[in-house]
Amino acid sequence: MSPTWVHFDKRFGTPACSTGGYPIIKQGSRGNYVCIAQDNLNTLGYRTGGLDGVFGAQTNTAVRNYQKAKGLSVDGIIGCNTWRALQEQVVGTGATSTTIN
Repeated sequence: MSPTWVHFDKRFGTPACSTGGYPIIKQGSRGNYVCIAQDNLNTLGYRTGGLDGVFGAQTNTAVRNYQKAKGLSVDGIIGCNTWRALQEQVVGTGATSTTIN
């Protein structure tokens, strides 16, 4: 479900899934992948406190709430299963007030 370019982006280390894709991110992470996760979470109603690319306390809380609601391991880390769930759920939601264009 991840865009093709993500599979070629090697700047952030090992992908979260063995098949490639987004990297593992957690509290303290920064950058464009955090912003993508924040956008997904906000779109789905889990407020991160903004789209700033900083995985802080509010983003951590949003991730944990999302994981709990979806029956995922609640660890506050966006790894393979959380990325997959986010991407599958956000596809087709359309533009929202928080969507990055």
